[in-house]
Amino acid sequence: MHINFIKVDAEDRVVSQQSKRYLMYVAQNYSYAMLRPLQAAIIEQGGEVCWFIEGNEADPGYIKTEETLLTSVEAVKQWRPDAVFVPGNVVPSFIPGIKVGVFHGFNAGKLNRRGREDHFEIRGCFDLYCTQGPDTTERFELLAKEHGFFQVVQTGWPALDPLFSPVADNPYLAPQDNRPTVLMCSTFSRNLTCAPILYDKIKALVEKGKWRWLIQFHPKMDSAVVEQYKQLQSENLEFVETDNVLPLLQAADVMLCDTSSILLMFLLQRKPVVTFRNQSPADHLLNVTEIEQVEAALEQALMRPPSLMADIEQYCQTIHPYMDGQSSLRVLDATNQLVEDGRAGLKPKPLNLLRQFKMRKKLGYWKW
Repeated sequence: MHINFIKVDAEDRVVSQQSKRYLMYVAQNYSYAMLRPLQAAIIEQGGEVCWFIEGNEADPGYIKTEETLLTSVEAVKQWRPDAVFVPGNVVPSFIPGIKVGVFHGFNAGKLNRRGREDHFEIRGCFDLYCTQGPDTTERFELLAKEHGFFQVVQTGWPALDPLFSPVADNPYLAPQDNRPTVLMCSTFSRNLTCAPILYDKIKALVEKGKWRWLIQFHPKMDSAVVEQYKQLQSENLEFVETDNVLPLLQAADVMLCDTSSILLMFLLQRKPVVTFRNQSPADHLLNVTEIEQVEAALEQALMRPPSLMADIEQYCQTIHPYMDGQSSLRVLDATNQLVEDGRAGLKPKPLNLLRQFKMRKKLGYWKW
């Protein structure tokens, strides 16, 4: 397998970024934390950053006072970014700049409505995919050869750069509480979510009080399920709504999850995960299929059996081998190279007329 790497020394990197403009394209609240490591690297090296929010599902209140939000497509076009970073699946072609897919999670094996792995669905929106590790790089390089209109560079995931540094004043730590901490996360997909099914079991475990619980769900989780779990809040359980899950991941000893890709971020800390009816069970997970198996699996995970920990280590090397916190710099190097090359050697992207019409309708933008 051939993997593309971009190497630029520090002096060249600073020069290449001066005067360049980078747009952070946000569609969900989780995008903020995923893009801020990139923003920090850009600013440190002399580039300019602005933010743009697509639709109504991301809260503009998460924009910080020192950050610049462009509130219309017209404003973005006037600013003319050189590159657009997207931790999502789509971005409109009428937004200027090289479009860079930086992913909103890892490949968790989810299948879309067409029965295909959603992580590898090519929608014709991106000029560059910055992949996280060998397992996804190989697949995307095959897709790049097939389609011919995008590049692939293995960089690691910028969202994880802060994961490998301790969080100052982590609000989810409880140093006076010596109980193990269980973090429960769940996807919103009706066919995959464990949250409604496990509610009564979680309630019973919380009442036992032998563990401290942190609960965090996908932003699109059914509001009725969210309210159920909020009612469980007590000295044993905290329900968390946040745009930055990294402190939660760092604060917990073990995770309970389903098929949400957040479990892979947790594994990269070399911490065990118990999954409930995971779509792609494997040796690096403790997967259970029955409600009554959950408690015993969590107890086993907290013991960190050597064979499980060895499987976790091997798996981490395949999905994200980087623990240096420098993935943002690798993404910027790859992006700047493509900006300077001007898509040399790439075919034109597909017109995507239906998708672009839907994006224009969503953003209320009809100028050409």
